[in-house]
Amino acid sequence: MTDLLFLLEVSLAGLGSGALLSLTALAFVLIYKATRVINLAVGEILMLGSYLFFAFGAGMGLSVWLALPLAVAGGALTGAVVERGLIRPMLGESPISVFMVTVGLGSVLIGLVELIWGTDPRSLPPFIANTPVFLGEAYVSRKILVAFLVAGAVMAAFMLLFRYWRGGVALRATATDQAAAYSCGINVPGVFSAAWTVGCGIAAGAGVLLGAIGGISPSMGVFGLSALVVVIVGGLDSILGALIGGLALGLIQSWAGTYLGGEYQSVVTFGLLIVALMVRPYGLFGTHEIERL
Repeated sequence: MTDLLFLLEVSLAGLGSGALLSLTALAFVLIYKATRVINLAVGEILMLGSYLFFAFGAGMGLSVWLALPLAVAGGALTGAVVERGLIRPMLGESPISVFMVTVGLGSVLIGLVELIWGTDPRSLPPFIANTPVFLGEAYVSRKILVAFLVAGAVMAAFMLLFRYWRGGVALRATATDQAAAYSCGINVPGVFSAAWTVGCGIAAGAGVLLGAIGGISPSMGVFGLSALVVVIVGGLDSILGALIGGLALGLIQSWAGTYLGGEYQSVVTFGLLIVALMVRPYGLFGTHEIERL
């Protein structure tokens, strides 16, 4: 194998991982865009989605294609309950208080998963074939390719919905000015609930795809921290930033892990976060808000 072909295969694997980062980052963006809340429990919702899929598929013996939508629905329902029961009563409180609620939520979800399913890693019921895929001479894992295609399709759909669908316009209006959105007849609490429901459903779906590639464990929620780096670098309120930032970080992590060693992935990832915050704290594609005194 030539060095160039090897680099191509490493890059393709990085793009597949980056697509999952983009999909997870989309959950951050949807929730922040509507409610201005950074949901640090997105990674744990991702983990919960994978375990729900495991419970429906392996535990209850349901068809994989029935277990998948049920797992996504379970994540979405969790988001709806959290928004109505925990986040909405916190409206008007300081941002750090709401942020800490999501931190606590993540710890609670980890504890529940460990109580129900234990701490040992598990494998999901197979639903993606292991047969290799070749793009020219370059090998790509079929699971990574499927994850890339699904994540790309979901991201493209949401970009179109935000631009043309009435609900997307309502979310953008709410994100811009909640008081003005109220005055225009937009159901702002409904937008909040929809953002949490859809965002957590997306995170749960990303968890199933991630679990299909590398298995599941209670610690897999750490993947959400890399997605948080994506949204901070790309812009907390930018879907395009989530897409580009996720693909770019996936490539960087793949290159760093291959050529420098796996221990350098976290160093590179969070080093990039520090540089981004110093140079462009509102992100490459984020809104630069100006406060007038």
